[in-house]
Amino acid sequence: MAIDWREHGTLLTLRRHGENAAIVEAFTRDRGRHAGIVRGGTSRRLAPHLQPGAVLDLHWRARLEDHLGSFAVEPLRARAPAVLGDKLALAGLNAVTGLLAFALPEREPHPDLFDRSEALLDSLHESSWAHAYLLWELALLEELGHALDLSVCAVSGMTEGLAYVSPRTGRAVSKIGAGDWSDRLLPLPPCLLGEVPEDTSEILAGLRTTGHFLETQLAHHLGRPLPPARGRYVVALSRA
Repeated sequence: MAIDWREHGTLLTLRRHGENAAIVEAFTRDRGRHAGIVRGGTSRRLAPHLQPGAVLDLHWRARLEDHLGSFAVEPLRARAPAVLGDKLALAGLNAVTGLLAFALPEREPHPDLFDRSEALLDSLHESSWAHAYLLWELALLEELGHALDLSVCAVSGMTEGLAYVSPRTGRAVSKIGAGDWSDRLLPLPPCLLGEVPEDTSEILAGLRTTGHFLETQLAHHLGRPLPPARGRYVVALSRA
């Protein structure tokens, strides 16, 4: 007896399979990151719709639960075409889908992260998007077991004057607590604590900190380097 389910999901990756099929990875709310073969996925009819960030109606079917299975897909909404003329927004979209494809365990539900990711991708043209993306990276680390503790100084126990993050423990450190060690610590800009950033340089400082833990914790745990799309977004933001 075949196994099947149907759900909406966001396309993360696509790679050619055989003559005209494609293997698609999508992020769904109840099934997590899930892959399947799309027959005709590289055809003229389907290929334009199968772009990273696209929202699809997915009908997955397989003979056994642990098989790769196949997707019947119905495009619902595209995101990539709307940002093709905006290099920064396109880089942001690719960073989100790239990190999700890289970091998420296969077939493990993460409904809260799914909702947050959908909201982030739906707001690509908003002026506050770079800050929302920074906080999304923070949430991604927490969701996957690498949360930072930015609530209190690891040295003094103070909750005020927090200015740094320990690169080893991921805990906040105040200016007073840092002492002569400040040059060895990562920045903790106010925007990383949820405050409105003053400028892009503050967001970039926050991305330096989240990037450190994405590399030394998440990527190290998975045993492979971060997707280049993340670095390309940071470069694009620094030039914007």
